[in-house]
Amino acid sequence: MRGRGINYDVGFATAAARAAGRSSREPFDPAVVAREMRVIREDLHCTAVRITGGDPERLAVAATHAAAAGLEVWIAPFTCDITADELLDVIVRCAEHGERLRRDGTEVVVATGSEISLFTDGFLPGETAADRLALLSRPERLREALPALPGRVNAFLGRAVAAVRERFGGRVTYCSLPVERVDWTPFDIIASDAGYRSAATAPTYRDTVRAFVAQGRALGKPVAVTEFGCATFRGAADMGEGSDSIIEWRADGTPAAIRGEHLRDEQEQVAYLRELLDILDAEGVDSAFWYTFARYDLPHRADPREDLDLAGRGVVKVLEGRDGTAYPGLPWEPKAAFAALLECYRN
Repeated sequence: MRGRGINYDVGFATAAARAAGRSSREPFDPAVVAREMRVIREDLHCTAVRITGGDPERLAVAATHAAAAGLEVWIAPFTCDITADELLDVIVRCAEHGERLRRDGTEVVVATGSEISLFTDGFLPGETAADRLALLSRPERLREALPALPGRVNAFLGRAVAAVRERFGGRVTYCSLPVERVDWTPFDIIASDAGYRSAATAPTYRDTVRAFVAQGRALGKPVAVTEFGCATFRGAADMGEGSDSIIEWRADGTPAAIRGEHLRDEQEQVAYLRELLDILDAEGVDSAFWYTFARYDLPHRADPREDLDLAGRGVVKVLEGRDGTAYPGLPWEPKAAFAALLECYRN
């Protein structure tokens, strides 16, 4: 595997959370970001980082520090509850900053958004991302909406790619979902956020990855899995991307509490990490990005009934009101998955 990557969040927020001044990454301290990028490159042995979030200024800050650390930088806006035109403005600003980094010698990839059908207004029915996500549990409504979706998505992506290429000379991709049926013709890299394996998809997971890679080979383009990961409780591997359903979420999309009782299990996260990396590597994926480095909105607490990090897919556990000991001055401690990822990437 050429690109040994990890996701890095600079702040995801619904419209309600933004209005309240909240996001998934608070506080956002550029000095901490710089140190974390060095940890990602030097200690985790990552060669690439996918930087996500909705604030173009934060994305630029993180991208600059990632470049300084020697990482291949994937700038991938992940916005929520904004219009397509507003998203296009974010993408353009990212492309302009990406070009500055590229001209200074950094390998940069710019993504024209992430999972826009669910998180951007106007592609699927629903006024908010929560409304659109609810369609996933109502298959009859989803089936009604799907025929028109690829046309809307590809029309926007065509505009976005054209705008990016006017400003950016590097490679361009999009972090997709299978239902969007993206036309990859204008892109340089085929990428999917649907890299998670669950109990339901386990029997066909390798075949799905193989088919995805074959699609890229047929087009003469590398394939990236821009998200795969597992939470930190017993049974999380079987839930795949749905493992955060053990969180009770507030109306503004911020976490409130843990639902039910769950046993913390860092080794389950490790086993999942190793197994999926083996598959992705063996099947010819060019670049893969573990989700994620840290979930600052899901801090670790000693009481399992309040330990939001149970649902966190980060390789570090974020602490509340104090720094860790492994990396003094940083507010987290490595999990077992941290050591497993660095071993896999180093080897």
